[in-house]
Formats: sequence, structure tokens, C-alpha cells
Amino acid sequence: MPSQQKKVIFCSAGALSFACALSVVTALGTPLWIKATFLCKTGALLVNASGQELDKFMGEMQYGLFYGEGVRQCGLGDRPFRFSFFPDLLKAIPVSIHVNVILFATILVLLTMVGTAFFMYNAFGKPFETLHGPLGLYLLSFISGSCGCLVMVLFASEVKIHHLSERIANYKEGTYVYKTQSENYTTSFWVVFICFFVHFLNGLLIRLAGFQFPFANFKDTETTNVAADLMY
Repeated sequence: MPSQQKKVIFCSAGALSFACALSVVTALGTPLWIKATFLCKTGALLVNASGQELDKFMGEMQYGLFYGEGVRQCGLGDRPFRFSFFPDLLKAIPVSIHVNVILFATILVLLTMVGTAFFMYNAFGKPFETLHGPLGLYLLSFISGSCGCLVMVLFASEVKIHHLSERIANYKEGTYVYKTQSENYTTSFWVVFICFFVHFLNGLLIRLAGFQFPFANFKDTETTNVAADLMY
């Protein structure tokens, strides 16, 4: 492939990586990961509410990795509330999982920025070491994509398996019991998903630039060595 086309491909991959890094940084600081609705079970049972009457007992919230806000309803009007995970909810949430989500999201940003620099270096510089060349680009794309996948899996497990929304809704509520009715992933979560997909796409762009996948090179070398041994 002509060097000019390779430059265009690597520049495109670098631009995509840079856009992903900025998007994930923005996503980390916004409360737009989950939007949930929850029912004031205690209040609904007290008045035996059903049908449209349940709307008076439905609350909602949205939150991210650091803070969130919502509205509780128990038939007595709206009760707005705000919360932060650190330090308010440390006793209510699975801290180890939540910290790992933040940690892997931070690693994702750092590796994506490094990947951006490597793509630009391969486009305009002259790679002379293994990690500066195509193998380094494949490696960074794979590790970055894996970090994005871990962020989504860990956060989904925290929300679904550990009932994060329900824990938040019931935090410091001694009188009423809230039950989660629905949970939807919102903008920031899908930003991480798109970033994961972009790293997969970058791997295809590297292949499109004319560089074989690392395992393919290993198999070709192994086949050549076997053939040479047989000839010998």
C-alpha cells in the first residue's frame, strides 16, 4: 500500500482514538450512566394503590460514577435528593467493584491517549522498535478494548447483580422501602461501548494498512521454520 494511504489510515485511527479519550473523560464526570425508576413499596401497600394511583409512589434517579440526583415520591409530593458516592455511599455500595470501574475507565483514557500518539508516530515518524510499530498498535488497541469491556461488565454487574439503584434509593431511609422498577443505560455508558467498538475498528484499520495480525505472522514464521527443518 502506498505510504500516503497508510498515513491517511493511521491519522484516521489516531483521530478516532483521540475523540474516544475525550469522550470517556467527559463521560466519567457526568451523571448520565443510569436512569432508574423505583416504587415506594411501603406507601403503595399502606393505601393499597394500583393502576394509575401507583404514579404517586413512583420516583426516579440518574447517576454516574461519582454523583447523581433523583426524586422520591411516597404519595406526599416530590422529595428531591442529591448524593455522591464518595464519601456518602461508601457503606451502601460494593466499593471494590465501583473503584475498579473508575480505575479501568482511567486506564482506558490513558491507553487511548498513548494509542493516539502511536498512530500519529507511525503516520509521520519512522518506527524503529517493536512497540512503536504495528505490533504496538495491535497491542494497545487490544488492551484498550479489553479495558472498555471490563468497565461495561463491572458496571453492569454492579447495577444488575448488586442492585445498585435500589441501594441508593433506600440509603438512610428508615421508614419507607423502595423497589427498583426499571433501569436503563444512558449516554455515558454507551460512550464507553462506542469507544470499545472504535478500538476494534482500529485493529481492522491497521490490517487495512497492510500489516498482518501478530498471530498470523507467528504462524507464517512457524510454517517456514518447519519447512526449513524438513528440507534440512
